[in-house]
Amino acid sequence: MVFGMSLATYTLVHVVISLLGIASGLIVLLGWIARKQYEAWTKLFFLTTILTSVTGFGFPFEHLLPSHIVGTISLIVLAIALVAQYQFHGAGIWRRVYVICSTLALYLNVFVLVVQSFLKVPALHAMAPTQKEPPFLIAQLTVMVIFVVLGLLAVKKYRVGLATA
Repeated sequence: MVFGMSLATYTLVHVVISLLGIASGLIVLLGWIARKQYEAWTKLFFLTTILTSVTGFGFPFEHLLPSHIVGTISLIVLAIALVAQYQFHGAGIWRRVYVICSTLALYLNVFVLVVQSFLKVPALHAMAPTQKEPPFLIAQLTVMVIFVVLGLLAVKKYRVGLATA
């Protein structure tokens, strides 16, 4: 039992929250590239991405795991992004900080999605059972390159005060 839920139910809630965070984050990121600001989607992205990291700490564990490190990094970059956007209103360098930190938090969620996919999806697990095999490394490298490109485009195109869509 985790917080009064069975482990299966808790896992399902965590996965749904994570997928909502990824979907809303992609909408926000692509919006920046299209020079649009989706405020409601942005708030959903922050809420679900924070909850993803927080609920990740709720799983039973005996020692520090890589997922805890990723979750901690995600919470730190999300905190910086929130300060950049909502305290400094994306002024000056804070615009770039906001976009970079938000994109990094989204990337970390997708990174974990790839890890979990290779652990849980039988066909993927068969291709990379230790996650050191080329299919896993190629998948992670591809995701990283995609996020670097999208992040650079977002930094270039996003401007404070974009019309809210």
